[in-house]
Amino acid sequence: MAPHIEYAQVFPTLAVGDITAALDFYLKRLGFTLRFTWQDPPTFAGVGLGNTTLHLQLQEPSVTGHSNISFIVENADELYAFHQANGVEIAVPVDDRAYGIRDYAVKDPWGNFIGFGHYIYNQGPKIKIERVDVPVRLEKRLAALLEDLAKHKRMSISSCLEETLLHTFERVGDSVASPHTLHTLEHIQELKKKHGIDYDTHASYLFEE
Repeated sequence: MAPHIEYAQVFPTLAVGDITAALDFYLKRLGFTLRFTWQDPPTFAGVGLGNTTLHLQLQEPSVTGHSNISFIVENADELYAFHQANGVEIAVPVDDRAYGIRDYAVKDPWGNFIGFGHYIYNQGPKIKIERVDVPVRLEKRLAALLEDLAKHKRMSISSCLEETLLHTFERVGDSVASPHTLHTLEHIQELKKKHGIDYDTHASYLFEE
């Protein structure tokens, strides 16, 4: 019987024909960060995306290419725009997939395919619902932020509110679940500044028209 092994880290390796050129491509055009290089001139290197380190190994051009690796990121659309602006070859355009991920793939100069995507939670049977109109009045600045947030998340305002409510109904530790990624929470802080929202989480108890 195989022993129980806890997952720690995975270091995928891609074969490239030129380490220096590969570092230039992965760091400057794909947005990875340098973790290390080995030997001078380098024959092996590590580049990072979040908590994952990708290894680049020097190989003869005849044996490089045609490997596939995928990353789950917070915002695939933002990274997609960055890669397009950098002239990266897009092998598969960004789109919502039936397997529950919005993703795309790029191709490096040595024929390797690198995918990037984020979860969209569209798997499973559809849930038949009936929507009703409710008398909702929101603080003007908060309403403006909600509209911008819905656009950012590619959702309707109604869907954005539904998602937020469903998350706040779930308890996580001493708080409630958030529907937002860390990246989106940072964006919300920018929207609060944009719309001049200078009150805190409990301010609604003090609102007065």
